[in-house]
Amino acid sequence: MAQEASETDMPALPRLDGRRSSYRERVADALRAALTAGELRPGQVYSAPSLAARFGVSATPVREAMLDLAKEGLVDTVPNKGFRVTAVTDRQLDEYTHIRALVEIPTVVELARTADRVSLEALRPAAREIVTAAAAGDLVAYMEADTRFHLGLLALAGNAHLVEVVADLRKRSRLYGLTALVEAGRLLPSAQEHLDLLDALLARDEKAVHELMTRHLGHVRGLWASTG
Repeated sequence: MAQEASETDMPALPRLDGRRSSYRERVADALRAALTAGELRPGQVYSAPSLAARFGVSATPVREAMLDLAKEGLVDTVPNKGFRVTAVTDRQLDEYTHIRALVEIPTVVELARTADRVSLEALRPAAREIVTAAAAGDLVAYMEADTRFHLGLLALAGNAHLVEVVADLRKRSRLYGLTALVEAGRLLPSAQEHLDLLDALLARDEKAVHELMTRHLGHVRGLWASTG
């Protein structure tokens, strides 16, 4: 039976500032990041007011954002209570990761031949944000920057449908092991891989790019996914 999340179960969500019109989209992005990072747990019911208090916004944009996530199949609505995070099986995670490997690894390797230096360097701030977030133990910021980096990198291939497919697979994944890695101080090496990947792409080193992408995606069903 689903349980309503208590105050101690709530994720450490970022407070959002800026124009009201941006709240819904920003809240939705942060919630997706929290879902992927495992800070919102399957079976738990989260109310819009309690999540809104953590974001520092009103309940309305949170409720609207959660309805968007419900349409994506990431949460279910629970009448008069809130939203329950949907579960993802190990088999589903294996399938998502397999598809990502088939798509992302050869695409990024090809970018070592085709991507221009200016476009690659434009991704460095996001890569640095990932490292900064890992050092601070901010998983929501880590996942948001990680998403921007990887989807931005894939976008350089010029195939919008490919980016959409990977974005959807990323949203459906769960990385429950990230919290334990942060607590053990072991997330920084994974974060550093983003900068290493950029350097390998700029050096046109296809072998290094292939090795880095293979290792990096391996974390999705290895260190990052482990619940032990």
